[in-house]
Amino acid sequence: MSNDIANNRSALKDFLGSVATVSGDLSNITAPPFVLAENSTVEIPQYWADHPTLFIAQGSEESAEKRALSVLKYFIGTLRNQQYSGRKEKDGVKKPLNAFLGELFLGHWKNEEIGETHLVAEQVSHHPPVTCCYLWNEQHGVRAQGFTQQEITFSGNVNIKQKGYALLHLDRFDEDYLIPVPNIKVKGLLTGTPYPELAGEYSLISSNGYISHLKFTGKSFLGTGQKNGLEAKLYHADRPDETLYTVKGAWNGKLTFHDARSGEEVDTFDVNDLASADIETEHLADQDPWESRKAWGEVISSLHSGDMKRVANAKSRVEEGQRTMRADEEARGEQWKPVFFQRVGSDPVFDRLSKFDPGSFIVDAASGFWKVDREAVKNTKRPYHGDLLPTNEKMGSSFRDWTTNRDSVQIDSRPNALDSAATPPKHKSDGGPSPLKNESDGAPEQDKETASGRKESDMGEQRRAQGVSAPAVEQPTDQQVEDYLRNKTSSVV
Repeated sequence: MSNDIANNRSALKDFLGSVATVSGDLSNITAPPFVLAENSTVEIPQYWADHPTLFIAQGSEESAEKRALSVLKYFIGTLRNQQYSGRKEKDGVKKPLNAFLGELFLGHWKNEEIGETHLVAEQVSHHPPVTCCYLWNEQHGVRAQGFTQQEITFSGNVNIKQKGYALLHLDRFDEDYLIPVPNIKVKGLLTGTPYPELAGEYSLISSNGYISHLKFTGKSFLGTGQKNGLEAKLYHADRPDETLYTVKGAWNGKLTFHDARSGEEVDTFDVNDLASADIETEHLADQDPWESRKAWGEVISSLHSGDMKRVANAKSRVEEGQRTMRADEEARGEQWKPVFFQRVGSDPVFDRLSKFDPGSFIVDAASGFWKVDREAVKNTKRPYHGDLLPTNEKMGSSFRDWTTNRDSVQIDSRPNALDSAATPPKHKSDGGPSPLKNESDGAPEQDKETASGRKESDMGEQRRAQGVSAPAVEQPTDQQVEDYLRNKTSSVV
């Protein structure tokens, strides 16, 4: 391990030093392999529904007021896993792989009581990075779709400005809920214990007139305030001065809900007590080459084994293939076409609801609005891009499927897999792999590999952002770098 620390110290110090001098967007800067997580950003949408009972709870609530409160609770319940990508907080945060253009993540959750909840996620843009997702539970008539675009800068902390939004729709009541995507600050980077803080104030707005206003407080530079603090209130747009419910606590811990009219405590819950359901995906060997875990398979396998040279080489093959693909498209005068999502000029639901608090939402004019193509979700089957691979190779040419190589390992996708060992997972099977099938609701169903929400990954295609030098930021000391590396490499076998 001491050799790992010695070999990686200068790389991390150079990386942090270079980040500190860039004033532009850092979304596509390449981080050293040893700080990478084992999942891509395109997997993060799974944490909008890895508590399926929260996702569908509002679908049958008769009271409009209680439905709005239920949606607020659901939203708060998604925040912890979104920020940590399902990792335990004691393990800190790592940088996910930057999803490449066209990368896909498909899966679902099965529950005997509430039916199946499905997910389709796709990277629809790389410069700037835009991820789209669509989630739905047909049995309860609850569906959600959204898109996010991240702009990352550095000022001592890593600042992640999020653009986009999500829309939750309840079929039974024909209601829509406009949900914000909060900005993030990753603090503690130079101390070796990075952690996320959500920042700002936002509104969650319903078409039935109810609005939840959330304020993320966090701990200040001087140490005041509550770490990961959250305060919220719910009111009706017609009576903005009449607070109906209040919420207070920590978005990664315990929260208490009160009826503001009576002072009565109506609910309390700790997000750490919420059991995350494992998303089920197609068995790795049967996934499409453009599906995230298949595409990054060799990178993930190498991260498990601690072979950072192989990580860099495997990642580079994907990145270089994507660069060549973009250059070829430009030469032909073509643009990449997503499989499951379409760019649209406007969104009437967003326009109608966002007017109640325009400051809560940012949509980049150049990137536009994105909506799911439900017919494509219903009818499109593998292979999604013919014989074209993410590396810009053709299937059957020089392509070697790492999932069938002797020197490769299957992935135990649990968040702490790296901390134990790279042992092959046990796969659930209901009779062997089969192609995508269409249910009566049009939802794609797959044969499943239990994938306990594999939570980490590497960074995809990245070029160093160009920009005017920012004010100097204090460089990390050798001791800070060594502490950081010991924290991040101590679990590598």
